[in-house]
Amino acid sequence: MAPPFPTDRPALVRRLRTAGCVYAEDEADLLLAAADTPAALADLTERRVAGEPLEHLLGWAEFCGLRIAVAPGVFVPRGRTALLVEAAAAVTGPAPAVVDLCCGSGATTVALAHRLVPRWLAAADIDPAAVACARRNLAGLTAEVFEGDLFAPLPEHWRGRLDLVVANAPYVPTDAVALMPAEARLHEAPVALDGGPDGLAVLRRVAAGAARWLAPGGHLVVEVSVVQADALCGAFDALGLVPTVRRDEDLDGTAVIARRPTRRSA
Repeated sequence: MAPPFPTDRPALVRRLRTAGCVYAEDEADLLLAAADTPAALADLTERRVAGEPLEHLLGWAEFCGLRIAVAPGVFVPRGRTALLVEAAAAVTGPAPAVVDLCCGSGATTVALAHRLVPRWLAAADIDPAAVACARRNLAGLTAEVFEGDLFAPLPEHWRGRLDLVVANAPYVPTDAVALMPAEARLHEAPVALDGGPDGLAVLRRVAAGAARWLAPGGHLVVEVSVVQADALCGAFDALGLVPTVRRDEDLDGTAVIARRPTRRSA
């Protein structure tokens, strides 16, 4: 939609490109559509050029064909995480009990709600801003959103009964956070980025909890970098989970799927 005032789109595109915006033309169109006055456009442009994430300026991000609300400071869903959704949907049976940990904006939860018919669907995050954002995105859906650390805030009666646990937990090694693009490093919560010394500290805790909260035959599906996949599989093996790795080069995404075995016969 064109803005209700005259604009110099080529000049805006040049400004964005000079600032390092790779998709300057697309961003210019989105900023123009979001602004209702010249002053609003000028403000959005200055903030974008200064490095604020486009999604925070617009108030939404596109994910799996859905428009997901995002608020300042909240982790912006990445395109690669579509692999997490695809992998989770592929291993889940009918009417599953599903939990999305480290849910951020709730993007993965919303996408799974559109692909599955869960008997119970929940999301959890330790960041209050993310929880508020997830509740906004999940309003109108049959889902619960909890604030707390991983499995801690979940109702105890679901322990050992979950069919699917998904987690886009932080997996950037602490020393590498400073090397991330400024958009993420300066404008997203550190708790959503920093995965500890080797990047796997939170994911190991997710796996340890999943070994207790999954039903026999249930699955844990997580996102990780391709170079971390083998180490994470080793951690899953040690907990008695059976891991496989799924890679999508087009998305530049890597997911590890781990199944809790059914009880062995004596």
